[in-house]
Amino acid sequence: MTLDKNQCRGFTLIEVMVVVAIIAILSAIAIPSYTDYVTRARIMEAISGLASMQSRMEQCYQDAHKYSDCAVCAAPPISKYFTFTCEEATADTFVVKAVGTQGGTMKDFEYTVNEHDEKKTDSVPSGWTDSSTCWITKKGGVC
Repeated sequence: MTLDKNQCRGFTLIEVMVVVAIIAILSAIAIPSYTDYVTRARIMEAISGLASMQSRMEQCYQDAHKYSDCAVCAAPPISKYFTFTCEEATADTFVVKAVGTQGGTMKDFEYTVNEHDEKKTDSVPSGWTDSSTCWITKKGGVC
């Protein structure tokens, strides 16, 4: 039995190179998009933690009539990507801050909120736009 010339045909170098080029183009688009998506999800962790601490500070104020007596800052939310602290807590004011953990992908992000519900983005990485009036959740300054 002899094989026909068309039965043994494989891929040409050009066909393989076209497939490699298509994969490279798709990767160039997909990987940065996925990275941005993961970053935005991690930002939501900071925003959620700050909102939780703010709510607990307000509940404490309703009970004690001053923010300085609140033990909220003694038990901040647990987060892999952010550290939560109370920067200032006096009788009538407070500032709660979320700072990205050092050495991680979120290290350049810092968010704050105070007793007047003033949300502020203190720091973001290059390529992002910060804001003194809201929490930035996407590149380009989207709140």
